[in-house]
Amino acid sequence: MRDVLDDLARWWDAGEPVGMGTVVATWRSSPRPAGAVMLVGPDGSAVGSVSGGCVEGAVYDLASDVTATGAPVLQRYGVSDDDAFAVGLTCGGIIDIFVERVDRESFPQLGAVAEAIRAGVPVAVVTCVAAGSADSAGADPEKRLGGRLVVWTDRTEGTLGTARLDDAATDDARGMLAAGRSGTLHYGYDGQRRGDELTVFVASYAPKPRMIVFGAIDFAAAVARIGGFLGYHVTVCDARPVFATSRRFPEADEVVVDWPHRYLRAEVDGGRIDERTVVCVLTHDPKFDGPVLEVALRLPLAYVGAMGSRRTHDDRMARLREAGLTEAELAKLSSPVGLDLGARTPEETAVSVAAEIIAARWGGSGERLTELDGRIHHG
Repeated sequence: MRDVLDDLARWWDAGEPVGMGTVVATWRSSPRPAGAVMLVGPDGSAVGSVSGGCVEGAVYDLASDVTATGAPVLQRYGVSDDDAFAVGLTCGGIIDIFVERVDRESFPQLGAVAEAIRAGVPVAVVTCVAAGSADSAGADPEKRLGGRLVVWTDRTEGTLGTARLDDAATDDARGMLAAGRSGTLHYGYDGQRRGDELTVFVASYAPKPRMIVFGAIDFAAAVARIGGFLGYHVTVCDARPVFATSRRFPEADEVVVDWPHRYLRAEVDGGRIDERTVVCVLTHDPKFDGPVLEVALRLPLAYVGAMGSRRTHDDRMARLREAGLTEAELAKLSSPVGLDLGARTPEETAVSVAAEIIAARWGGSGERLTELDGRIHHG
């Protein structure tokens, strides 16, 4: 929803209904991840994407119908039947899309959610997207569809139907929010975790993951630029004030003058580092990269890479072993940094580094797809 937030909030503020389709589950080579959103506006415009073009036409028609009726629908699209080419999903994947009408009545918390997302305040939106036949109290399960609970770290708004269910979903959603993860959960009608009568989708809107680039060199400017493109909050840090300036790194979110190891430790102590954080050490200077890698490799980070030649790498590994790092900790280091793309320029090197970060995140091999068999998308 983040990508379409401005349009959605504008129509919501004006009191106009919007059809919204959200990817809630994917299998195999699905083109968009869970949480991707497409809107059908009151003026008939389409905003966003749920499949990169594969099923947008079918979702557009369904969202138009749902906006008119107000009845939400969970629709599956795949390639296992004769309708595959009719809706255009030829990529080999399967996606579940929850389509609903969004307006002030159905989503009264949207204004607060939009405010939180824009301010970088963590918030999760939990929506009931599927229900079984009949609940224990004999209530119509269809009334559960579209039920919504908004979860912050310190409060909640809305309800999924019962207090016990809300409590269970709140606990689980906060865990997913802390990890920056979106996905489906299953419960009984009253929040029983062993039940599966209800399916809820948790859309987590955590602050951007961080990329910290140590070393204010020309390669750092290119890495900072591509880091921002990938959606990271980018910090460039260097102990030399003459080099660590906003003028040299205009596309970084912040430029910090400090010793790298001291800055990283302070960020850890301040709770500003999490398991999504990416660290790129580009200094290839022992007095800078050794101490900061001692800190970074002992943390549960998404990626730690260090620039340097093979000789620099060997010397670095020897110093880190002398500092007491274990083989398991050293195995987390990507050095020399990046994939083998034959890169020469700072920009090409940045693409190499970004490719390795993406491969680490999704389990990619880094090999040419034309030389591989099997599915394209991982996870």
